[in-house]
Amino acid sequence: MASRKEARKQKKGKKKKRKIVLAIIGVLLLGGLAYFVHLYNKLEDTVETMYAPLESDTEKKADIENRFKNKDTINVLLLGVDEREGDRGRSDTMVFLSLNPDTNKMLMFNIPRDTYVNIPGRGMDKINHAYAFGGSELSVQTVEDFLDTTVHFYGKVNMEGLIEGVDAIGGVTVYNDMAFSHGGYDFPEGEITLSGEEALIYSRMRKQDPRGDLGRNTRQQQIIDAMIDEAVSFESFTRVTEMLDVIGSNVETNVQIDEMRKIFFNYRGTRKETIREEIQGTGKMMDGVWYYIVSDEEVNRIRTLLEQHMNEQ
Repeated sequence: MASRKEARKQKKGKKKKRKIVLAIIGVLLLGGLAYFVHLYNKLEDTVETMYAPLESDTEKKADIENRFKNKDTINVLLLGVDEREGDRGRSDTMVFLSLNPDTNKMLMFNIPRDTYVNIPGRGMDKINHAYAFGGSELSVQTVEDFLDTTVHFYGKVNMEGLIEGVDAIGGVTVYNDMAFSHGGYDFPEGEITLSGEEALIYSRMRKQDPRGDLGRNTRQQQIIDAMIDEAVSFESFTRVTEMLDVIGSNVETNVQIDEMRKIFFNYRGTRKETIREEIQGTGKMMDGVWYYIVSDEEVNRIRTLLEQHMNEQ
């Protein structure tokens, strides 16, 4: 049996060990807190860098505030633009997202870049020319007129920045339903993991696809979904700073930091069920130019589908 002196010595030893453990935990917590503060400050800096408001934001402000307050559906337009020096470029990728937090559903569809629509102040033309004529402002206005709805937020992505974005999260994995070769790369059928450059080339292919632009649209949606899934994974957590650097350099949006927080906390559940839709149309040559013609019946179908989604509870 240990003496009282030895018992006191053992007790002191245990207390010392507990203090050391608590000290280590405290250092880790403080280090973690400091890291999160750094990330938050980095996020604020990134959002400020990419913030590019539209003139139409002012008239939508009250509606957006009410939607956040009531947790109503919000609509987002993503523009993928190939910009070159001295050339504003065109929005060759246009993805429309409608987020309904009541049903935890997200309606998602591409608007084919050659869709023949009325561009306000410019007349009938390809929808992707709206960006060349008036940037994100006119692109948003054209989509609003085409769909008879409100675009609450937009995000413009430099498509060349897609390479850096995918690489920053360690690549993306998608399921390819059709083997093809394009841009010097082979893309076999089945599950494939893509680097940034491979993802960009994969998302651009359309001429070998029997579905043309519609098949291209599907691949673009795959890349977007895969990037979101990968970005929120635990493995990507250590890449947050790198991802924010890439985003800040390649993205413009009218979303502010407070709005971003509200979207994250109140609308992230809408990814539980993604409803994918396609805008059906036919190709037609007019005056030597190829257009994607969408009938009035199809436009009304898409508008009705969107309205029902937004109001569903």
